Amino acid sequence: MQRSLTPGGTAEEPTKWIPSDSYIFDYSTGDHMIDVICGARPNFMKVDPIIKNTDPSVEIRLIHTGQHYDHIMSQSFFDDLDLPRPDVNLEVGSASITEQTATIMQRYENVFLERRPKAIVVVGDVNSTLACALVAVRYGVPIIHVEAGLRSFDRHMPEEINRVLTDQIANLLLITSTEARDNLLAEGRQSEMIKLVGNPMIDTLLRLLPSAMDSGSPPPDEPYALVTLHRPSNVDNPERLGAVLDALGNLEGLRILFPAHPRTLRNMDEWNLNIPERLSIVKPMSYLDFIRCEVDASVVITDSGGVQEETSVLGVPCVTVRTSTERPVTLEIGTNVLCPDTSLIPEAAAKQIASRPDSPPVIPMWDGKSGKRIAAAIENYTGGTR
Repeated sequence: MQRSLTPGGTAEEPTKWIPSDSYIFDYSTGDHMIDVICGARPNFMKVDPIIKNTDPSVEIRLIHTGQHYDHIMSQSFFDDLDLPRPDVNLEVGSASITEQTATIMQRYENVFLERRPKAIVVVGDVNSTLACALVAVRYGVPIIHVEAGLRSFDRHMPEEINRVLTDQIANLLLITSTEARDNLLAEGRQSEMIKLVGNPMIDTLLRLLPSAMDSGSPPPDEPYALVTLHRPSNVDNPERLGAVLDALGNLEGLRILFPAHPRTLRNMDEWNLNIPERLSIVKPMSYLDFIRCEVDASVVITDSGGVQEETSVLGVPCVTVRTSTERPVTLEIGTNVLCPDTSLIPEAAAKQIASRPDSPPVIPMWDGKSGKRIAAAIENYTGGTR
């Protein structure tokens, strides 16, 4: 059954979906409106500085696809970041990659044609990023991709496919670091389409770090490793996930704090995996609580690209349980190391702790001002304000 929008959505109560027998479009031009797309937890920290730095005279329609939908994975981030409530919530929920992408496309197309935006802004590499970009390119509306050009060169990662395809149809490619430009040029993108703006997620980190230190839940009062794992390659295979848990249990002198993704919790329970005694598994944390724990961790063990970036700016040792990373700058400055062999996690963690920098490294344009540069690039590309 096709769906249309319930009329009358507000900032406090965003538009939601109800069944409908037909689409109802008025084909308004939306000449001065820009759609900003978010859908999953990492997106929220990236759209926040864009929205906050965009000229108030530019109309923004914030679209939440609902790819992450429970309170901790979604709503608490709007609260912590003081983001406006989304104008539209597509409420796609959980599904396979194919089904979720298709549902986002179908529902966003309905919203899109109700009032066409002047351009759309997509961030990162989640399913929502590619799905909404595909809708926009179908109707000839410009796509602005924030965090363009990041490459792990691992096509087994769904995120890598999303990145590559989005960059191929985007009109303005806003990059966080210099190697992204080389990647895009090698793929045939033109230099004039690419602009280095820095990392918007670091804007959010630096803005809210004082609040996290003041109001975030206090971390354990003993040395600990903070763990975050969610990628299918690590958590959707019982042997692999079991091997990771065993390796975590071998970390010497550290308590292990593991805020686990709902899917990971479900898998551990279903497969009846052994949980080492020193491992404390908790539900996903709010943004402020997680940052608070990240700051004081002896080491962070992760498979998240965003966490690699955060730990690098904070100067916290990081071990990434993957064969590759789309954030090579974190390897170059030494705050992060790849560890695809789960048995070597304890050794890698010990080495990272021993080589912890005396002060956080400086990464060009990861300075808390990326949102201003992104907003200026968007306004310049779209012709500015009304």
